[in-house]
Amino acid sequence: MAIIPARRLIAVITGASSGIGRCTAEYFAEKGYCLSLSGRNERGLETTMNNCNMKGLSKDSILITAGDLTDENTASSFIGRTMEKFGRIDTLINGVGTLISGDVKDCSMKDYDNLMNTNVRSIVQLTQKAIPHLIKTKGSIVNVSSINGPCSFGGVGFYCMSKAALDQFTKCLAIELGPEGVRVNSVNPGVIITELHKRSGMDSKKYQEFIDRTSKYSPLRKSGTTKDVARAIYFLASDESSFITGDLLRIDGGRGIVHLR
Repeated sequence: MAIIPARRLIAVITGASSGIGRCTAEYFAEKGYCLSLSGRNERGLETTMNNCNMKGLSKDSILITAGDLTDENTASSFIGRTMEKFGRIDTLINGVGTLISGDVKDCSMKDYDNLMNTNVRSIVQLTQKAIPHLIKTKGSIVNVSSINGPCSFGGVGFYCMSKAALDQFTKCLAIELGPEGVRVNSVNPGVIITELHKRSGMDSKKYQEFIDRTSKYSPLRKSGTTKDVARAIYFLASDESSFITGDLLRIDGGRGIVHLR
């Protein structure tokens, strides 16, 4: 059942139609937050809303907006609808993201633009529109980045570049918004069990081989779950981390500290 706080808090969560975004919405529902959710897949968003309702949050406390946040009008409408329904924003969780695999020599500039527009530009654009409202509530921002931001991997060069850019955005924005009382942090997951890699082209067999291989590189010898990431996002979004800003929190089982020999 949802734990209703003394003052109802409003969380805006993007990428909420699946994966980490969906799990994060469900976790925040358990904590009693009202939710404004965005994703490209309307049916997926409806599933997320129903899951949150099963966690004890009424559907009246959930707003879903399907659309492509790389489009500025969609981003403006999303924030506008949120403010119209709830009147405030306490935390923004930028969970939107995509993955395109391939060596730099084999990828197209269309691939590059797709990654940068989704993983960087859409987040910057939405955040700009939310900032005035977050300043009023002295709220928080959590960006969902990746271990591919601080660490380099072959075969996903453009993706790594997009996440490195997002990490710099997190740190620079933390400096700028700190005096306004707004905290900005990032989670940087390692290998998490989601559909992301399958959507990028891996079949089930190759995906399982990838999971088995990368688990061997982790000191904990396993992959993470979306719940692992959702808990970390909640920590950074809530007052439990009231003296933390500009941090890139790795949720990777230690994979980022391993140097293969």
